[in-house]
Amino acid sequence: MPVDPRTPVIVGVGQFTERLDDPEYRGMSAVELATEAVRAALTDTGADVAAVAKAIQVFAGLRQFEICTPYATAPLGASDNYIRSVAQRVGADPERAVLESIGGNGPQKLVTEFAGAIAAGEIEVALILGSENGSTLKTFAGDRDDKPDHSETVGGQLDDRGYGFEQYMSEYTAKHGLTGAPVQYGLLDNARRSRLGLSVDDYRLKMAELFAPFSKVAAKNPFSSSPVERSVEEVATVTAENRMICDPYPRLMVARDTVNQGAAAVLMSVDAARKLGVPEAKWVYLHGHADQREQDLLDREDVSVSYSEKQAVAEALRGAGVTIDEVATFDLYSCFPFPVFTVCDDFGLTADDPRGLTLTGGLPYFGGPGNSYSLHGIAETVAAMRDKPGAFGLVGANGGVMSKYSVGVYSTTPINWAPDHSKQLQDDIAALPKVAVTRNANGTGVIETYSVRYDWPELTGVIIARLDADGSRFMALTTDPALLKLMTDGDPLGAKITVTAGEDEINRAILA
Repeated sequence: MPVDPRTPVIVGVGQFTERLDDPEYRGMSAVELATEAVRAALTDTGADVAAVAKAIQVFAGLRQFEICTPYATAPLGASDNYIRSVAQRVGADPERAVLESIGGNGPQKLVTEFAGAIAAGEIEVALILGSENGSTLKTFAGDRDDKPDHSETVGGQLDDRGYGFEQYMSEYTAKHGLTGAPVQYGLLDNARRSRLGLSVDDYRLKMAELFAPFSKVAAKNPFSSSPVERSVEEVATVTAENRMICDPYPRLMVARDTVNQGAAAVLMSVDAARKLGVPEAKWVYLHGHADQREQDLLDREDVSVSYSEKQAVAEALRGAGVTIDEVATFDLYSCFPFPVFTVCDDFGLTADDPRGLTLTGGLPYFGGPGNSYSLHGIAETVAAMRDKPGAFGLVGANGGVMSKYSVGVYSTTPINWAPDHSKQLQDDIAALPKVAVTRNANGTGVIETYSVRYDWPELTGVIIARLDADGSRFMALTTDPALLKLMTDGDPLGAKITVTAGEDEINRAILA
């Protein structure tokens, strides 16, 4: 079908991975990793690389972990303008450079945003890029005299959208141990286990059955950071190698962030693609799309579900005009089991779905390059759609503590751009009831969900509970031996506790 010449298409995708066991491993910077991915994406267009680079009006990028908070200092130095450092290296001089706020939903959000800008005639060509240099930072940590200097001063315009971490945590939650993703998601998965009525062992097996097939995909992916196939038993069994990180997760269920990876995608209008000589066989259309934001964690009436995921997936499918059964490929955000389980719960998918739930191999095995992981998922989906003309591929991208969810449905089938209903749907989430929270809690209560921090110097339990007095929700920490034994060797869901508020505004719990 003929389409509007302003219709956006993805015309080039690129990925790059530097593994520690590579013979020529050198510990690349975030800029260098992204540059390799951008070069691959420009080449992938099949057009004149220099001409495409010069035509790019917007470079939009994802933050690396080393620049994700105002307190972070890049230990090996960093560019003062990550986006323009990459642009300069590939011969581009974009009118606008954008640095997105933190969140794993960012890649899909940016693709949707700038595809919309292309459709509106505001721009003709954009590039989305991301990278993570965690392997380099770990390799050169400590007292080494051969540390590289990755600092650069390039200046220039930069639309810095800020950090945005206030959407994921507060002073109250941070004081009560929610300072890392594993413990945050541990609370969600244990809440889901409670809702399903499963034992600790049975739920761990379910998580392993979900993730072991991901590792099989990663083992065959040339861009994987850990191309090793794992059995269900290997993923489920706690060993010295597969140690507990935060309950209920041993290491092989946790996103692998010590990676050196980069990804990029080139978007342009159909008109620009024709003018630049991009073969039509390269064009992939964004058929459906949606972005949703969840309530704050402690406000949620049921922390075992995700309204933002459910609404975003449903809206993207509606926009594409397909059902979940008509989707040929999936890449579902998989930092931990919970984000994958939510999609399965809401749309009837199973761990052994013959289509698979990942194209990359998932964050614990392919790699979890911070905020930019789903850009790899998009790259793999674009490649898969080119191999399966007319098929549909779905990317689910998650940010924060299931705080933001963005979805894209892709296909080579031509279609005019259409806006989504995300803003209207967001009103549904805004109208949801909120749970009352007691910050300084005293008295008795019942454990609603929990995690245990094995990654702290002192084994510590992290609890979300309800006060007996009024049913309000509170958080608490515990090092009480009896309660910790129940949390590590038994099942504390529904257990009675006594909580006392401290002068430091930290609630502490013991077994009642």
